[in-house]
Amino acid sequence: MRAATKPTKRPVLVAPDKFKGTLTAAEAASAIGAGLADGGLDPVEVLPLADGGEGTMEALVRARRGRVLSVDVTDALGRPVSAAFGLLDGGRTAVVEMAQASGLWRLRAGELDPLAASTRGTGELISAALETGAREVIVAVGGSATTDGGRGALEALGARFTDSGANLRELQAQLRKVRLLVACDVRNPLCGPSGAARAFGPQKGAGPEQVALLQQRLREWAALAKRSTGRDPAREPMAGAAGGLAGGLWAFAGAELGSGAALVLDALGFDDRMREAFVVVSGEGRIDDQTMTGKTLFEVAIRSRQAGVPCYAVVGVDALDAFGKRVLNIEVEAGSRGEEPAGSAELRQAARRIARRILG
Repeated sequence: MRAATKPTKRPVLVAPDKFKGTLTAAEAASAIGAGLADGGLDPVEVLPLADGGEGTMEALVRARRGRVLSVDVTDALGRPVSAAFGLLDGGRTAVVEMAQASGLWRLRAGELDPLAASTRGTGELISAALETGAREVIVAVGGSATTDGGRGALEALGARFTDSGANLRELQAQLRKVRLLVACDVRNPLCGPSGAARAFGPQKGAGPEQVALLQQRLREWAALAKRSTGRDPAREPMAGAAGGLAGGLWAFAGAELGSGAALVLDALGFDDRMREAFVVVSGEGRIDDQTMTGKTLFEVAIRSRQAGVPCYAVVGVDALDAFGKRVLNIEVEAGSRGEEPAGSAELRQAARRIARRILG
């Protein structure tokens, strides 16, 4: 039986990220919102979020009433595919989600080729966005199949590279008076023990010998960037995102690197909506130590704490210790037990339990 509704005057703001592999952010927000309403809370407002990975374009286009265009590009292995990008603010701002072109999701397990995989299609997608007249391009860089340091994307935009240097004239002409923002979902540098090759190469099919080769390639790539532009991405925070695409765009194209979660929250006006809320309910597929490195739930929880707005989280799997929860100042309700993924029904049930906590 549905609980009696308790009007709160101010809304409950439901602001989750995607539940990777099971639910988009919009689907998760809908399920959580329905569960809170079942539990007696009203009104409920939903604001699906993203951290710079998959779903970023959808979240921004949905919230800012943009539009989506499709264009033919190439995937990480050079095959033709149709990919989408978003336009916001009457076309002034474009959102390019690199996974649309160079994403791991486009490859079957037997096709993974970490040494050959290229970001060229992402560069083609950026070029298509520029052709519409966009003067600001947000590049969301999660979910890549690549570890090429962004070389393919830069070449698609007109850069030319040799062992001794880089010719960037055509690239600079393409990007003249364009602001390039890279929304990063990790803080890893390009090189080193936590660099792109070692941290993420195995996820893209690289064995130990291939990881070592990719690591060497990225070190040489960083040295080339330093000689050519004076910018060294080797230890730059976030430069390792998307197999180094972030670092390549930063070093050679003058891009700004930033937290994808913070960028999305700012772009969607989260702070204003959060301050108007009675309580915030966020969520993600798994809450653990990595959440504390700047994931969406971390960003939501910290901003809510600073504003004095209570924050709760509905998650698929709860693997964060008590200290982490105290730092975030959140109460967590898991939608599943163990490592099993949570679907809409489980999230709805968990949200009902959250509602009971909120209502006391």
